[in-house]
Amino acid sequence: MEKLYIESTKSTPEIRFDPVINQMYIKGQSYPENAFKFYEPIFAWVDEYIEQMEQEVLVEIYFHMPYVNTSSSKCLMMLLEKLDEAYQAGKKVMVRWYYDKENEMAMECAEEFKEDLTVPFEINPVEENS
Repeated sequence: MEKLYIESTKSTPEIRFDPVINQMYIKGQSYPENAFKFYEPIFAWVDEYIEQMEQEVLVEIYFHMPYVNTSSSKCLMMLLEKLDEAYQAGKKVMVRWYYDKENEMAMECAEEFKEDLTVPFEINPVEENS
């Protein structure tokens, strides 16, 4: 399976999904004009990845998103639900959400996502610009 890389723009996050090291990174702001269109290839990649994922392999998903608009939030929830379903099916999945200490809204956003899921979900503060 190929890596998925999407370069960040002013309104979309950088996406780095690597099936070899079993890590996924989503970093940056997310407020694209059409969030579903932006996230659609990401959903497809994750569906394929989860299908071929081996039970004993731990997959880590890292988020660092200072701003997420409402439609992106819905898409991220859809993505997290896919990961949660994989976790409930016995696959090893870990979500690590990072937020800038000064950005309380980003922390609250992560907490809202976490409360609806069973997948292990860490929320970690980081210093600005790290």
